[in-house]
Amino acid sequence: MRYILPGVVCALLVGTAAAQDTDVEQPIAMDAESAEWDRKTSMQVYHGLRLTQGDIAVQADVGRGSDLDFDDSAWHLSGNVVIEARDGRVECDTADLEFRNKELRSARITGSPATFELRRPDSDATTHAQAEKLVYDFTSRVVEFSGDAVITEGGNSISSDYLVYNIAEQRIKANPGGQGKVRVRYTPADSADRPAEKPEDAESPPDQRRDGADPAQPTPDRPRHDADGP
Repeated sequence: MRYILPGVVCALLVGTAAAQDTDVEQPIAMDAESAEWDRKTSMQVYHGLRLTQGDIAVQADVGRGSDLDFDDSAWHLSGNVVIEARDGRVECDTADLEFRNKELRSARITGSPATFELRRPDSDATTHAQAEKLVYDFTSRVVEFSGDAVITEGGNSISSDYLVYNIAEQRIKANPGGQGKVRVRYTPADSADRPAEKPEDAESPPDQRRDGADPAQPTPDRPRHDADGP
């Protein structure tokens, strides 16, 4: 079942081919397996929800929303929640989405843990992060991690109780309030691939000649002498 929300119909009819500056300026559409409406409370419940806006895609087993036109609404998602954005992918247990003026502004995310996979267009490396709670600001492209937060990339990691990742500026802040500890693990890029070096002046074993001959074996200049011979 597919729903084009009433407050968004005009956005679909007026210049959908026009260039949009950001994902949050795109129209919103929803797919769901089933839906329920309560006119008295203006609450909607969607099962098997998938919500899209530009390159942003959100899916969950259950989604509950307070406003169909997304002018000023809050949505609670639960069960196998996945949030896809141009910056990466989030998987979590629950998420609370905030919409303002038909734009997805932020998501408050919880998990055990919640995971975040960051993709940067200027790098082949993938950044992985996890924490008990995330706050994702889609407008400023800033993600806050709290509760056993860890950010890992290329064998290097930084962990703390509170981390802030500014995706636009590619900057990480750890414990900006100065409380708690920050742990950093660094792995040199070539340490795993570097071959073990053999010393040039390594001495031969005492029972092995440098020319490879075994001193116990006869050679042209040294005939065999048996124990019972002359």
